[in-house]
Amino acid sequence: MLQQQQGEWMADPEFNSEDGAFGISDRLVSDVLDAVRAGDGETVTFLLEALHPADVAHLLEQIDKRERRDLLTVWPGGMDGDILSELDERLREEVIEQLAPTELAEAVRELESDDVVDLVEYLDVQQQEAVLEALDASDRVVVEQALTYPEESAGRHMQSELVRAPEHWTVGDAIDYLRSDVVLPDQFYHIILVDPRLKAMGYVSLGRILSHPRTMALRDLTEDTFRTFHVAQDVEEVAQAINHYHMITAPVVDDDDRIVGVITIDDAMAFLEEEAEEDILRLAGVGEGSLSDKVIATTKQRFPWLAVNLVTAILASIVISMFEETIAGLVALAVLMPIVASMGGNAGTQSLTVAVRALATRDLTTANVWRVIKKEALVGLINGVIFAVAMGIVGVVWFGSPMLGLVIAVAMVINMVVAGLAGTVIPVLLERMGVDPALASGAFVTTVTDVVGFLAFLGLAAMWLL
Repeated sequence: MLQQQQGEWMADPEFNSEDGAFGISDRLVSDVLDAVRAGDGETVTFLLEALHPADVAHLLEQIDKRERRDLLTVWPGGMDGDILSELDERLREEVIEQLAPTELAEAVRELESDDVVDLVEYLDVQQQEAVLEALDASDRVVVEQALTYPEESAGRHMQSELVRAPEHWTVGDAIDYLRSDVVLPDQFYHIILVDPRLKAMGYVSLGRILSHPRTMALRDLTEDTFRTFHVAQDVEEVAQAINHYHMITAPVVDDDDRIVGVITIDDAMAFLEEEAEEDILRLAGVGEGSLSDKVIATTKQRFPWLAVNLVTAILASIVISMFEETIAGLVALAVLMPIVASMGGNAGTQSLTVAVRALATRDLTTANVWRVIKKEALVGLINGVIFAVAMGIVGVVWFGSPMLGLVIAVAMVINMVVAGLAGTVIPVLLERMGVDPALASGAFVTTVTDVVGFLAFLGLAAMWLL
């Protein structure tokens, strides 16, 4: 009865659309937890085995530590390598600690080398050893070699499983080879052509092989997108190249130009998405935090940048304190003051977000930086003039003072132009200094817009109104 009901439930078209995200719903999470509390391993297995590994990982991330421990206890042998590789890296260590050695061995044995490296690189030494011992000798050598490369290098993120063929082969030779009892990767898109020294000479897609006669030489079917990347090259550069040149496979070579692995498009896109997510989090001053982090860890991540913001707020307050008599003489200034700073801050954040992303994607370079700076300043000027007119009218209508309207209008233009400049120039300068612009730019841009906004508004008021 349970199986029939669950089968009908899983077929419900509303199951994925309204209740939950990524293929699971609150209803499913509740049913799984009910089965866990009842110690009903059969029901837990039934509910989870029908899910994609990414959905199981998402479910594990939604429940708390005690519930995860209980789930793994009543679901022995259910955890596999695909689920582990989908888990947030902060939870992998916790989950691996709860797996028996035999379970861990079974989980990682079928993973490709790059997934194993991604799984173990953030674990402590003891847990790394537990995972490595679960691998076959040849696979362990490959993983250990990958771990010797720098953390953000192509060698660390490549997969060693690939298909090579001599450059003199024909389509028929390749097809016969693929149909033999040779061990092939679970997924691959190209056959890489090599010379006798294993130097990569080009690659041919499986689609081209299947659409040409057996007598066609493979070297005549190679693609123009072919290019190789060194094992020590920054993996972000490789991912950007894959995206830029519309590549499916990026061959990775050693110092002798011998092919040693590949980075595929799915891994490259996942890496770029992860980098983009990190940039967004850093712009907000929360580092690389996630919902699964503990309270203390989250507090430590956020505290430094809150402290920086406090310092910048004090600087803005010091500027305000310089015009105490001006504010006391015209209370309307205190009412309108936050508007100037807020508009400048928002404009600066807009420019900053565009600039940081352009730096990350290599779209903002030395060749076009001045053009972009001038463009952002001009955008700030135009928006500033438009909103200055609006606020000038507000100043006249609200407070009956044309001069007050003029003051806030001019201050608005000044701060919007400065915001556009600061939002572009500051991240560029920080990157030139070797500082991550996504992490540090926000505090500086906020400081500039607040200080300039208050200084311009109150300074002009002191000169023109009193």
